[in-house]
Amino acid sequence: MRRMMKLTPILALLALAACETVQGAGRDMQAAGQAVSRESHEVQSQGL
Repeated sequence: MRRMMKLTPILALLALAACETVQGAGRDMQAAGQAVSRESHEVQSQGL
């Protein structure tokens, strides 16, 4: 029981770090998608 109480804060910090990593990756993917979308709109507007 005592060991689990010592591990709980460590596990909580790991979970928060993982969430931040996934959230950052999501933002990067969203930015990449927006860049592709902008470029495709530019190409379409040029009539190529």
